[in-house]
Amino acid sequence: MPTRTSLSLPEDVKERYGECVKEKLRLLQEFLLADTQDQLKILEDKLKSSELSTVSYAALSVLLYRTVESLCSNLCLSNGHSNSFSENGSHKDDGEQEGAMDTREEGDAMKSPSAPKGRGGRRSKADSEPKKSPASTRVTRNSGKQPTILSMFSRTPPPKCPDCRQYLDDSDLKFFQGDPDDALDEPEMLTDERLSIFDANEDGFESYEDLPQHKITNFSVYDKRGHLCPFDSGLIEKNVELYFSCAVKPIYDDNPCMDGGVPAKKLGPINAWWITGFDGGEKALIGFTTAFADYILMDPSEEYSPIFALMQEKIYMSKIVVEFLQKNQDATYEDLLNKIETTVPPAGLNFNRFTEDTLLRHAQFVVEQMESYDEAGDSDEQPIIITPCMRDLIKLAGVTLGKRQAIRHPTKIEKDSKGPTKATTTKLVYQIFDTFFSDQIDQNNKDGGGVKRHRCGVCEVCQAPDCGKCPACKDMIKFGGSGRSKQACQKRRCPNLAVKEAEDDENMDEEEVLPLKETKKISQAKKKKQTKNKISWVGEPIKTDGRKAYYMKVRVENEVVEVGDCVSVSPADPSHPLYLARIMALWEDGEKMFHAHWFCRGTDTVLGESSDPLELFLVDECEDMQLSFVHGKVNVLYKAPTENWFMEGGMDDDIKVIEGDGESFFYQLLYDGECARFESPPKVTPSEDRKYKFCASCVRNREREAQELPNVYEPLEDEESDSKVFYGLATLKGEQHRVGDSVYLPPEAFNFAEKLASPVKRSHRKDDVDEDLYPEYYRKSSDYIKGSNLDAPKPFRIGRIKEIFCNKRSDGKPDRMDPKLRLYKFYRPENTHKGPKGAYHSDINQLYWSDEEVTVNMAEVLGRCQVEYAEDLAYNAKTKSFEDPPNHARSAVHKGKGKGKGKGNSLIYNFEVSWKLYCLKIMTACGGHKNRISETNWAIEMWDPAAQAFRLNNPGTTVFTEDCNVLLKLVMSGEKTNSLGQKLPQKGDVEMLCGGPPCQGFSGMNRFNSRTYSTFKNSLVVSYLSYCDYYRPKFFLLENVRNFVSFKRSMVLKLTLRCLVCMGYQCTFGVLQAGQYGVAQTRRRAIILAAAPGEKLPRFPEPLHVFAPRACSLSVVVDEKRYVSNVTRGNGGIYRTITVRDTMSDLPEIRNGAAYLEISYNGEPQSWFQRHIRGSQYQPILRDHICKDMSALVAARMRHIPLAPGSDWRDLTNIEVRLRDGTTSKKLRYTHSDKKNGRSGTGALRGVCSCAEGKPCDPADRQFNTLIPWCLPHTGNRHNHWAGLYGRLEWDGFFSTTVTNPEPMGKQGRVLHPEQHRVVSVRECARSQGFPDTYRFFGNILDKHRQVGNAVPPPLSKAIGLEVKKCVQEKMRENATGYFYFFFYY
Repeated sequence: MPTRTSLSLPEDVKERYGECVKEKLRLLQEFLLADTQDQLKILEDKLKSSELSTVSYAALSVLLYRTVESLCSNLCLSNGHSNSFSENGSHKDDGEQEGAMDTREEGDAMKSPSAPKGRGGRRSKADSEPKKSPASTRVTRNSGKQPTILSMFSRTPPPKCPDCRQYLDDSDLKFFQGDPDDALDEPEMLTDERLSIFDANEDGFESYEDLPQHKITNFSVYDKRGHLCPFDSGLIEKNVELYFSCAVKPIYDDNPCMDGGVPAKKLGPINAWWITGFDGGEKALIGFTTAFADYILMDPSEEYSPIFALMQEKIYMSKIVVEFLQKNQDATYEDLLNKIETTVPPAGLNFNRFTEDTLLRHAQFVVEQMESYDEAGDSDEQPIIITPCMRDLIKLAGVTLGKRQAIRHPTKIEKDSKGPTKATTTKLVYQIFDTFFSDQIDQNNKDGGGVKRHRCGVCEVCQAPDCGKCPACKDMIKFGGSGRSKQACQKRRCPNLAVKEAEDDENMDEEEVLPLKETKKISQAKKKKQTKNKISWVGEPIKTDGRKAYYMKVRVENEVVEVGDCVSVSPADPSHPLYLARIMALWEDGEKMFHAHWFCRGTDTVLGESSDPLELFLVDECEDMQLSFVHGKVNVLYKAPTENWFMEGGMDDDIKVIEGDGESFFYQLLYDGECARFESPPKVTPSEDRKYKFCASCVRNREREAQELPNVYEPLEDEESDSKVFYGLATLKGEQHRVGDSVYLPPEAFNFAEKLASPVKRSHRKDDVDEDLYPEYYRKSSDYIKGSNLDAPKPFRIGRIKEIFCNKRSDGKPDRMDPKLRLYKFYRPENTHKGPKGAYHSDINQLYWSDEEVTVNMAEVLGRCQVEYAEDLAYNAKTKSFEDPPNHARSAVHKGKGKGKGKGNSLIYNFEVSWKLYCLKIMTACGGHKNRISETNWAIEMWDPAAQAFRLNNPGTTVFTEDCNVLLKLVMSGEKTNSLGQKLPQKGDVEMLCGGPPCQGFSGMNRFNSRTYSTFKNSLVVSYLSYCDYYRPKFFLLENVRNFVSFKRSMVLKLTLRCLVCMGYQCTFGVLQAGQYGVAQTRRRAIILAAAPGEKLPRFPEPLHVFAPRACSLSVVVDEKRYVSNVTRGNGGIYRTITVRDTMSDLPEIRNGAAYLEISYNGEPQSWFQRHIRGSQYQPILRDHICKDMSALVAARMRHIPLAPGSDWRDLTNIEVRLRDGTTSKKLRYTHSDKKNGRSGTGALRGVCSCAEGKPCDPADRQFNTLIPWCLPHTGNRHNHWAGLYGRLEWDGFFSTTVTNPEPMGKQGRVLHPEQHRVVSVRECARSQGFPDTYRFFGNILDKHRQVGNAVPPPLSKAIGLEVKKCVQEKMRENATGYFYFFFYY
């Protein structure tokens, strides 16, 4: 090999290398075993090889040889196992290194650390590679329990340069190659005539107020030891002396070549670096400041180019992020990744693609730029730093907030002056929001700004002094101001506090279990106080019943009160407002008494402080009490809907119903405090002889209690026995049950003769794991696997009623309070000897008759269902065979229409709807389910790809690709068409309104202030409510994320319900789990339902499928009260859960980045779900089975995730891997002790940053291009170890919430296929949502993912639509039969 010329190095550099070698050898002397003499010889050979640079070799050779010789003389020699030193950073020959990497990739990397020894994971055919020859597969491994050199070195951090903080044994560490002979020092260079700035007189420097500016090219930056190093890593701010050598050019010279430049050496030290913006294109203008001049950077030297490229990359990335979040403050982390990955870097920069690793590498810098950008904004602007996207980035990358780097100028990016479109609102909606926010802002001002916010007190921002210059400081008393604003200095806005406040509204984990706690109830006993009012009867008693004498009137002090009047009752607590009630009866029974039917104030409902103080609500609560508790008479007016209510929307009438005189109130709705349902009061009237003591609340409560109790009718005298009485009819919860009917019961109601082994909750934790190879595996401390169905309950048992009877008591009479049912058991496929595999291939509603019988209590029955006879199959558990059913089994049930027509849900209604509701959908993405109750005539979707997809699937729908505010303004101004000539729906046309307005735009607001008001009143939620007010549809549906009901102390929910109530709508809200309605996905969604006066308010659909209990926490806490929907089944269901295997096991195998839009299925559907999702018509073409093309590093990580259930990033091996782009990844270095997790079993370190030791983060600790992402162990201790990131789906489990962009390190990280090394495809995501395969999506792959992720799962939409259908049918039946209610007389 030819020799290389060595350049001279400073003596201090040589000395430093000597110290480094001595430190390494000291470690060897302390830890090496008896066989280390061979290791020293190998190390000596490596040092003498050409793999090390000649500079390093020259400095190390003599010192190392002498030190090793001295050390070896003190060591004992023994025959031992030779161990490669390459794992700790030394070099091998190329063949050996390649072989080691390839073998790990083919062998160890594909094995799960939790898999049994000797068995590798199943490997995808698409990603398999040719096996290496035996000669190239030599791997060095640990033997016995003796520590390897790798583990010895990992116990102590590798040495770093004390100046630039780079690892001294890092192969990427480079030295400055020296200056040319004609290079000038800085003062001499500045006086060079080629720059035409100074003459030879040094005094000339002092004649300039501003430093001179020049441009530099071919520059290199290095520390005083000659290490090339970045200048943007905080070294300058820590007063580390950095120098640069270059060619200096005049400020007017834009040519980056060296021609005409003045060679300069060791300029500096650098006092500051700065960014002045961009050069009119995409290239940032960066500069240095020294004691003598400012220098603007042009082109780096060849050796410095890779380092400077990272600087340009991060600056340009910060520009992308700021500009993107300016216009998309509701964007998610996945949306930002989509933007970054689809942005093509500008020409002339030394990088060609942005990836997630790029973003995480530069996250600290990007966030600091966001802070600087926010700091320059107005005080009432929402900071970008608290947007959902930035919060996720801060958590994932472990960014330190509040760092202020000295003399740095932020990237200059023009603010986007174009704000959100101002919401078009009706007067009613505007007045509600305006009144509410004005009152709240005034109250906060009176209270001194509300709850005092506490700073974190740790970050540099909190510790900085007030600037004295911003408007907030100028108003402070200490700076001579009035002190009224009570605002903190704009330069001291604590970013940690802002982010923490925003985190209060972070969406809960879809599988998080809310702790059940006691919450206050409206129905709690009212504590009252007696008055000293004089009470006397007016007139004679109108009825005497035993000791009770009933009256119609009574005098309280000077007021006459009669039955039907409303009164106030004094509370025991004087701070509590008066209780209000209607008198339903007056009597004397030793004491003067009355029966009170209570009203509740709006503040006692879910509306809270957002309610109208004059509006009351009827509640089904009443009680008897003494007249001495009456405080006085009040006036309560019933506000009935007008005859022309549907056409009164959008009017300019004042929303005030009555004047507030303290004694006048109104009501229009009945309130259910348990489910938060506002409904029209039932219109009932008592008979004439019962008016003096009739209470509608008592009647309804008795009816509900009676329905909850089972009862029997129609005794069968000819079948009576000595111990039983048989009946022909039983009732429970409003349903009738007869002999021959089928019912469903809880899973514990009975067992089967066929005993199947319960699924074992296997532990995926193993103790015998090579911790050097799998250093993060220790984080998997729990056996719980996200997305697992092991805890999912069994579906309901099904039985056919053979007998209805009551046992006789000792007196010979039947015990009618405890009726029994004798049932024939139905087997499901999974209850037979075939087990779960039998269920996978069978129809989900298929049952097998059996002659097994069981007796159950009638009270256990959950509902009635219809079972139809389809095939001649019965199950015999004794013989484990399928037989012909007996004749009585065939004759007792209806004949079905063939396979798949088995058990259905309860059939209560058979009245068919002959027409459909005209529906308007707003902000519903690409659409979804088409139901039989509504016809989508119009749709508004501003995002063009989603609008195009809607058109593809709904050709008869008029789709408006415009701002919904603009369209509403056109309609309200009387326009019939829009600018494109499309007909606009007019008042009276829309009968159903559906939509999902986003609300992330105000998700970071905790206090009521002008910014809160401005943002909220211009939100799409307000626009959507204005659509409802203007069109007044019969039914209204709002769908949103689960936390819609929790945003800002439920402020969003309260104001939405308040608007609907004020319009006159009946309304309710609830949280539904889509997984309970037939999809293999956990997706909790908040739903608000509303019905116009005269319509029936729909109830929320009962769950159809069982689902994982962890994901079925659906109650909502508002103002310390827990609300539940009307759902009674909990997480039970009629059908089994749908799994990932059910969803997509029939789809053909594809590779990472598959892009063929149409392929063939290559097989028949295997499961009921697959048959259902493909459709009844033959469809040979599979569309959109395409997946994202992940970067080379991400693809390598996916390839090394084991195939075992529960595998994620913690199962990654810490090895070097050759990537598909020809580069090689690095091993992750563990350089610090971890205070929380200690050390590994071999004594190795576990920390990757100084923060693991309780110190501040050190930017020099960041590592990149590693198979194990550095950011995950960096922040894992405070984020549940990032469980699930880079996680695989489990075949027998379910999807996490389908997001708009599947990213392995996104919010839902379990996006890897169970067996293939790729993320899930568009079609797989669509199936997880329940979209049929015939559904078409539009745009590129990311557009299609976004359309899928933003949609409401069609099965969930269908379930809600069926509830609306029931309400329409019930009303039509009432109208058809002439059924009506009388109006109550008051």
